[in-house]
Amino acid sequence: MNRTIIVSNEVMGNGPEDLGKTIMGSFLRKLCLEENKPATIVFYTAGVKLLAEGSAVLDAIDALSKAGIDIIACGTCVNYYKLGDKIEPESIGDMPTIISILMKSDVVITV
Repeated sequence: MNRTIIVSNEVMGNGPEDLGKTIMGSFLRKLCLEENKPATIVFYTAGVKLLAEGSAVLDAIDALSKAGIDIIACGTCVNYYKLGDKIEPESIGDMPTIISILMKSDVVITV
């Protein structure tokens, strides 16, 4: 089954920001251990900040990538936050790419 996860924020949930960041980090790190991994993780809006140099979760992002998961950042969002020089270029996708990924997915999970 082709699964895609969408990450649209630096935090998970609506509680205190520090708690949300901790939970997001835990989610990404534990996802590395999951037997049924997603094929792709798409990051957009503030979620792209998680892929930028200096992010506290780059270890998890690297592990997910090494596990064969495609990591895609919305190019418009990367440009909006002026992160183009802080994110690996091969991770940046355009909207047609993101739409194609979503339309080919059997399951799309938004966190």
